[in-house]
Formats: sequence, structure tokens, C-alpha cells
Amino acid sequence: MVPGLLSKMSITCPLPDLETAPIAVIGLGYVGLPLAVEFGKTRPVIGFDINPDRIAELKQGQDTTLEVSPEELAASAHLNFTSELSDIAKCQVFIVTVPTPIDTSKTPDLRPLRSASRSVGSVLKRGDVVIYESTVYPGATEEDCAPLLEELSGLTLNTDFSAGYSPERINPGDKSHRLTDIVKVTSGSHPEAADFVDALYASIITAGTYKAENIRVAEAAKVIENTQRDLNIALVNELAVIFGKLGIDTEAVLQAAGTKWNFLPFRPGLVGGHCIGVDPYYLTHKAEAVGHSPEIILAGRRMNDGMGAYVAHEMIRNMALKGIHVGASRVLVMGLAFKENCPDIRNTKVIDVIEALQSYGVTVDVFDPWIDPEETQAEYGITPVAAVTADAYDGLVLAVAHQEFRAMSEGELRAPLKEQHVIYDVKAMLPRGMDGVVRL
Repeated sequence: MVPGLLSKMSITCPLPDLETAPIAVIGLGYVGLPLAVEFGKTRPVIGFDINPDRIAELKQGQDTTLEVSPEELAASAHLNFTSELSDIAKCQVFIVTVPTPIDTSKTPDLRPLRSASRSVGSVLKRGDVVIYESTVYPGATEEDCAPLLEELSGLTLNTDFSAGYSPERINPGDKSHRLTDIVKVTSGSHPEAADFVDALYASIITAGTYKAENIRVAEAAKVIENTQRDLNIALVNELAVIFGKLGIDTEAVLQAAGTKWNFLPFRPGLVGGHCIGVDPYYLTHKAEAVGHSPEIILAGRRMNDGMGAYVAHEMIRNMALKGIHVGASRVLVMGLAFKENCPDIRNTKVIDVIEALQSYGVTVDVFDPWIDPEETQAEYGITPVAAVTADAYDGLVLAVAHQEFRAMSEGELRAPLKEQHVIYDVKAMLPRGMDGVVRL
């Protein structure tokens, strides 16, 4: 049977009651927790995570990802948390929201997804529904996950249990576009399952749902959303490099071009995090598996992956032009999170800037009020400074546009700097023409 074809066929497979079926959300990060909270307002939900520390903080009403407030947690009256697999055995709907990272060779790392599938499979019962939200390549749900569910449960997909895929669209740190405000793509392993999954999400998503014709279409739709963004950012990053060599201000060019109604408002920058900098590799992996060597997608990835080294090189070049002794210099990097107003440091490309500066002999300090110092030390071996010393630095890299940094005056930004200095403004936060300021 061709994967995805079953979704076009009528299947006789039991389904739980749409209104009362208890839900288990597997993985309580940026994606899973908001979902569990929203469903938990009206129906029984168990949030499951393998990290007992995460469960402990959530039980205390705190979310260190800052995606859900204590008030929102308290309002989810039917939500409970656990790290014990036996606690979710009575659930009838399982929603998997675990990370799907890449490894050091930029190959999809499905270990968290497979582990979650085995866990769900061990408690799966006849009539249950398993829905995946994790970003994957087309075919992963039916080709990689469903066999594990079948193996561990002894049940058969579309005979004993159903599957669905509804890709997450969470934007960490964005308080304007929340879970319920974003149209939700849904799909199922057969028509009745597709209807069930769509109706389930429609009960909480005020923006509405879009039912894809099958799971593979929904998987592909998700993976190209971030691939498209990645390529658009890669284009403006390359333009920034070109304009830099031509002595033209990139932001001024983009503002001028933006006066045309159909010009897309992308800006150059460091492309990290667990979505845009990762998802394209899932698509290219699958493309290569079926005999196609992607060119445009991987070219965009190479461009974006190289921007950290480019920023560092330009910083060093401008410091040298000012007569600053690079090997004896100190640089302050403001911002380490992968994006503004967010504590997440996973796959941050600011680390590339730091390591490249250090390769020139520069002493680098990092200041970021959003991040967890212990997590930063464990992940990158960096201890962020808690406060900034005056007149201590030869250079400043404005790497992340946190609201606290945008609110700082020119005097506050220059306070840590020596008289002779360079400021490299990655996010175009500062006005053009400021003395000593270089913009990407």
C-alpha cells in the first residue's frame, strides 16, 4: 500500500469519543505545554515529559520557557503533569510534541521521536488515536513512527488504532501569534481519523483549521514553511554581504525596495533555533533518499550557516581599521538566545560569532538577561556576565534584539566601551550614521 493512500479510503476503525476522550501530550516544551494548557481548560489532559525537573516546575505553576504564564497554567483546571508512563495509560488520544533536531553531520535525529513512539506504543489500546506535531520529512509518521507503535502495541494501524499529523506552528517569544490565533493544519491516516483530528483541534483553535488531504501533504507543508523563510533570509544575507563590499547600507536598500507592494520584508541576520535552521535538512535528507540532490535549499543553508563567521570577520576588520590591537582586545556580545525576547539558546548562531572572535585571540564576554546561566554553561561552556563593566571593551556586538537592548540609550550602550571602539549592529537596532557603528 502506498503511504498516504489510506487517507483517501474509507476505513472501519474504532475512534474515541470526540468530546470526552482524555488526552496525553508527550513532551512539554514550547509546543507541547501551550497545547496541553489549552485542551486542559475543558477536558482531562495529562502532560507527560521524561524530565522530572520540568514536571516539578510545572506542578509549582512555573514555566521557564516563558510561553505560558502562571495565570494560564492555573486556568487549565483539567491539566495534570507526570513523568510516569503508567499515568497516561488510560488516555485515548496521544499528541507527540517532542523535538526533532539534527546531529553534527546535519542529518535528522529521530531518536526523541522514536523514543516517544515506543513509549506511546507500550500503552496504546484499540480505538486510540496518535497525533504527531513534531516537524519531520514527508512520510515519517507512517514509515518511521507507525511501525514502532504497531511493534510495541501488537496493534495494526487503521484496523485497531488511528494516526494523525498536525504540524506545530508555535513562534517562541511571540505574544501576538499564540496557539489559538494560528490556523492549524490537520490530517489523518484515514478519512474518519482526519475528521476526528480536525474536529479535535477545531475545538480550541479560534483561527480555524485546514484539513490536508493526507498525512504526507501535512508533513510536507510544515517542512517547507521554514525552508521558504530560510531561503528568503539567505537571499538578504547574501545581499548584505554584497552591499557591505559596495559600501551601501543594507537596511536603507531594503527600506527603499520595500515601497513596492509585493516586496517581501525579510531582514539579514543569524538563523538559528530549532526550526528555520533545522527543518530544511529534514527535507533535503528525504530528497537525497529518493535520488534528488537539492541545490537551492542547501545553498541557502550554507549562506546562513556562514553568517556568524562573517559577522566576526567584519568586526575584526573594523577594529583593525581603528587601530585596535585585536589579539589583546575584549568584546562584549549582547544576546545569546537564538531570537529576541526568548530564553531559548538551542542551536543559537550567536555562538558562531563568539567562537570566530575567540579564534582571533579576542576575549569575549556575553550578556543576556533572558538566558539561564547554568544552562548556558552546560550547553556551551560560557558563563554570561551578570552585569557590564564600564570602559572595559574594545567592541560590542548587538547580536539579539531583546526589548531591553532596544530600550537602551546611546549613552547606555557605549558605557561599557573604551574611547576607541567598534559597535557591530547585527539587527539594525541603531540609527545609521552613529559614530563607530557598523550594521549588517
